[in-house]
Amino acid sequence: MALNVGLEAGLGSGPAGLLLVVAACGLDRLVGDPCGLLHPVQVMGWCIARLRGAAEAIAGESPLALRLAGGAITLALVGGSGLAGWSLERICLPGGPLPAALGLPLLVVALASALAGRSLEQAVQQVLAALPEAPDGDLEPARRQLAWIVGRDTEDLSAADVLRALAETASENAVDGLFAPLFWMLAGALLWGWSGLGGAAGSDGTGPAAGWPPGPLALAWGFKAASTLDSMLGYRRGRLRWLGTAGARLDDLLTWLPCRLVALSLPLAAGRLREALRLFRRALVEGAPDPSPNAGVSQAIYALVVGCRLGGLNHYGGEPRPKPILASGAPPPDRAAVERMLGLSYRLELLWLLTGGLAAGLAAVALQAQ
Repeated sequence: MALNVGLEAGLGSGPAGLLLVVAACGLDRLVGDPCGLLHPVQVMGWCIARLRGAAEAIAGESPLALRLAGGAITLALVGGSGLAGWSLERICLPGGPLPAALGLPLLVVALASALAGRSLEQAVQQVLAALPEAPDGDLEPARRQLAWIVGRDTEDLSAADVLRALAETASENAVDGLFAPLFWMLAGALLWGWSGLGGAAGSDGTGPAAGWPPGPLALAWGFKAASTLDSMLGYRRGRLRWLGTAGARLDDLLTWLPCRLVALSLPLAAGRLREALRLFRRALVEGAPDPSPNAGVSQAIYALVVGCRLGGLNHYGGEPRPKPILASGAPPPDRAAVERMLGLSYRLELLWLLTGGLAAGLAAVALQAQ
């Protein structure tokens, strides 16, 4: 009840969406993604699978037709997901058909579904728990757990390889699963603030919900749709070489700025203010050889800040794929390094929320001054 009252009060002032985003981050950290509940990404995946089947049946083996079909799938899924988020915002916000006591908590739950901070932390810790302390311990439980969260082959990984895979997925997915959607949520919250909380919505939080522009949920679900497209279709093999191009490129584009903001701000979360620019520049240089414009940078900044070496040879479907060496002068990651990465992500999330709060406050002051 107190949270709901606070949200209603905030929706009548400047930092409207920020309160919703903060509540969503808190909910994500408390419960993560509960098992057995339908998740928006599952719905997106179901839609992608069916659209892919229809596209391949129509386009056949034509590269041009497959590219056009991939563009149409991307437009339909990202646009539809963003529209679904905007529609839910209009339903749940003051002036919509749902009472605030029901609508605002529903909006917080929907926003939390776009964040994967807690679920990533749990997945990594489950592998650490299964990894034996003894050098001659059984690695099969840890390998099986690891296979759920990485794309590389895990059958023959050593303990050191498992730890490196964990460190790499913790650093890469921190951007994909947490900071990129959080960035778009904060962007949507600031859009509400800069637009006077939705045009027709009054300063007391009343007014037609139709006056609210697309906000945190619309932008977050749009991003999640692009990310899901990339994870399902963004492979350079077979028909997906052309069908998945549009989704993969859009995901790269939407992740580009959040990734570099992470590279710039992670040293601050680690208390290394004076080294922030140097580490940022080095992460850009070391991550550049990676085929992904974002994965190498995100892994590089975590490796440099934590002080562990990442990269090397991985195998995917039996095929070797070398990755650039990051923080080459540092030791390989151990358990403590992986745990520190998780802790840094949590601290950086708080830093981003504080920065978003400052920006929302400045937007409110600017609006009042007009």
